[in-house]
Amino acid sequence: MSVDGGELGPVEVLGAPLGLPCGLVLKNRIVKAAMSDSLGDGTGDPSAAQVELYRRWAQGGAALLLVGEVQVDPAYPERPGNLVLHPGSDDERLRQLALAGSESGAHVWAQLGHAGALAWSPISSAAGPSELHIDGLHCGELPLAAVEALPQVYARAARHAQSVGFSGVEVHAGHGFLLSQFLSPLFNHRTDHYGGSIEHRSRILTDIVKQIRVEVGPSFGIGVKLNTSDQLAGGLTEDEALVVVSLLGDEAIDLLDLSGGTYFPGAEASSEKRSSGPYFLDFARQAREVTNTPLMVTGGFKFRDEATQAVSSGTADLVGLARTMALDPEMPAKWLQSAGGDPPFPRFDAPPPGGITAWFTMRLTALANHEETTFDLTPRQAIDAYESRDAARIPTWKRTHGT
Repeated sequence: MSVDGGELGPVEVLGAPLGLPCGLVLKNRIVKAAMSDSLGDGTGDPSAAQVELYRRWAQGGAALLLVGEVQVDPAYPERPGNLVLHPGSDDERLRQLALAGSESGAHVWAQLGHAGALAWSPISSAAGPSELHIDGLHCGELPLAAVEALPQVYARAARHAQSVGFSGVEVHAGHGFLLSQFLSPLFNHRTDHYGGSIEHRSRILTDIVKQIRVEVGPSFGIGVKLNTSDQLAGGLTEDEALVVVSLLGDEAIDLLDLSGGTYFPGAEASSEKRSSGPYFLDFARQAREVTNTPLMVTGGFKFRDEATQAVSSGTADLVGLARTMALDPEMPAKWLQSAGGDPPFPRFDAPPPGGITAWFTMRLTALANHEETTFDLTPRQAIDAYESRDAARIPTWKRTHGT
């Protein structure tokens, strides 16, 4: 980006508005990326703490807030702290969340998810594209009729989000959850028209996007979060992901959120090496060649200069911040001031598996309660707090949803 031959600075680059194909205008180029904040109340409805967290993020200057792991079916949750859009939802609480997330001119979208084969076993009987029984993963296969019903299930949830005040939705097709499972040969062994070639494995995703657009109309935002690869041997490859990008470009979507990585027990990590800094910019450059859809890149942005370069180079239209905004909810506003500033990322000495993720999740709880200055859990303590909180929610979830 330049004006009259002069290079623009970070404030001008990141502060430039972006119009989406549906007509929505984002006030700048910084997005609070979807995270599983685990702040639902255990019934699938927002808690007061979750509403406050999104108010803080909206006031912190981001143009768009993505509410992570909003489930379209209570039978297949990621965790019992998820939200669910279903006929029994507390729409007043959902409206409060949407209103809080819309403060200061921000947009707030619900990320529509379905955990599929990775649904949390204490409150679900997991089922994905194919039946799998391996060490660490057991799931049934979704019957054809259930797969064919998914576009309407997602479309109903999108219409529900629209009715309570969200200005858009993001369809979650990454990180190993159901739609990512359909795209991945590790999970998808189907022999019908939803399995086989990447074009067939993409069919359910494109069908869902089409049905959502029919349901919500032309002026509602629709994004898709897509894996650039599974980063696992035998999983979705970058070349296949580019085919999906091209196919999605034929649909009426407004934003493509590029990320990556999948959990699949026993699968070896691929030989692909991440570069230092933001993770998926190389893929975004390739995606530019096959789609005109606005691109958001999520993962690894820690410094303002990285975000500025990604946007000013034309590689990304938007940058997604996750852990950065768990550390400082006002980071977008700081990046949009001349003084700038970057968050100090914590360093952990030999954290246990899952400890860093749990630490950031519990950090979000501290932010919601305005207790971040006294937050001092270790990763091990964070795991214990996270697991005990979800264990306490099990009876409530089962009582509410009959799972």
